[in-house]
Amino acid sequence: MKTIQVYDPPMCCSTGVCGPDIDPILPRVAGMLHHLAEAGVQVERHNLAQQPMAFARHSGVRGLLEKEGTEALPLIFIDGELELKGRYPDETERAAWVKRAREAK
Repeated sequence: MKTIQVYDPPMCCSTGVCGPDIDPILPRVAGMLHHLAEAGVQVERHNLAQQPMAFARHSGVRGLLEKEGTEALPLIFIDGELELKGRYPDETERAAWVKRAREAK
């Protein structure tokens, strides 16, 4: 694993961990991304409300949004390949990704 790109749905801030209704998965995803970065993975995270041009520039993301709308978000690409659509990784997937990144180091 060399790169991971996360395209988040519109959120109030870059991590989505503000406001009165915090999704409990978001801090876990942020932690996973931190661990991946520590393992040498290039991490890119884009929030539709904050960085709409990143969504427009990526042809795969743009195409999915045109076809399915924001229900397709989040989108997660690993090394340029779509890994997850419409959900964040579960606990098992997060652990496997971090392990994979550390082993490739």
